[in-house]
Amino acid sequence: MARLPLIDPAATSGDIRASFDRMPVVLNIFRMMAHAEANFIPAMRFANSILHRQKLSHVNRELLILQVAQWEHGEYEWRQHVPIALGVGVTQRQIDCIEQGKYEDAAFNAAETALLGFGREVIENVRVAEPVFAAMRKHFSEQEIVESILAIGFYMTMARLTEATGVDLDPAAGMTVFEGGQKRSG
Repeated sequence: MARLPLIDPAATSGDIRASFDRMPVVLNIFRMMAHAEANFIPAMRFANSILHRQKLSHVNRELLILQVAQWEHGEYEWRQHVPIALGVGVTQRQIDCIEQGKYEDAAFNAAETALLGFGREVIENVRVAEPVFAAMRKHFSEQEIVESILAIGFYMTMARLTEATGVDLDPAAGMTVFEGGQKRSG
């Protein structure tokens, strides 16, 4: 059970209420995040930009999000993003490898291996060793590198939000939420 009460969308007003009204599924993570009234709308816009506007491919983004969820023990994010990952083309074998921390498995191509090596450094060490950064640069543009860091940081925040407050798990609705956000950002 959540350590804080979830915000009732019907009790909100203004932009927050409008945001809830546009959601195809109102997830508990959003109901918890709504406690931070001044941050809720900017965070939702940031999340939408990560999911729908980055140059970083959907597959690569989801690999990073799952890596964050696995590393941070973000059960909520894992549950919501596995269906999205599968929906955008991540394989079940890749998901299984991330769950087991096998980031250099043959399930990943050279670019994905560089991405996951980079992600691990950002998550674990903050600073990225030069050889790891060089491997990332070999496969990804400057824009994609910065987008990767921003996606990692945002989902680390989400894992901390759900784990620290004990947000109750929702049924997996990730792909419905993903597709709903895609329509709004298009």
